[in-house]
Amino acid sequence: MAVLDIPAGFAPHFRSSPLTKPWEPLYSRAEGEAVIIGLRAGEPHTNSRGFVHGGLITALADVAMGLSCSRRLGDMPSLVTVNLNVDFLGAALTGQWLEFTTEFVRPGSTLCFTQCFVTADGQPCARANAVFRVVKRRPE
Repeated sequence: MAVLDIPAGFAPHFRSSPLTKPWEPLYSRAEGEAVIIGLRAGEPHTNSRGFVHGGLITALADVAMGLSCSRRLGDMPSLVTVNLNVDFLGAALTGQWLEFTTEFVRPGSTLCFTQCFVTADGQPCARANAVFRVVKRRPE
């Protein structure tokens, strides 16, 4: 898929994973303590009806919230998702720009409570809430 019309401030996403690699190109930008993920929806992102798949929306909301918690806590701690809920508010379609924006509800040193608002061309399409457990890294 050609890179088309990527909003200002977004750059190729700095962190790839085996899960997100098939969905690339992904984009991100830092805004304060949060990491905003962006994606131009294409055919590989859709279900059989042509809507962006809810599983993709759920996974990228989880990624955006987890990276935002890591950024806020500093020193990139390891986080594990304890709970994740998603409400789908509308459809996202091929060609639309999706943004995953995190808001902190109650970030802490043990548990981080966050929410993510997902928009498609600026219109709400999903809202996610998550709790992350901070996992202290063992000395090497």
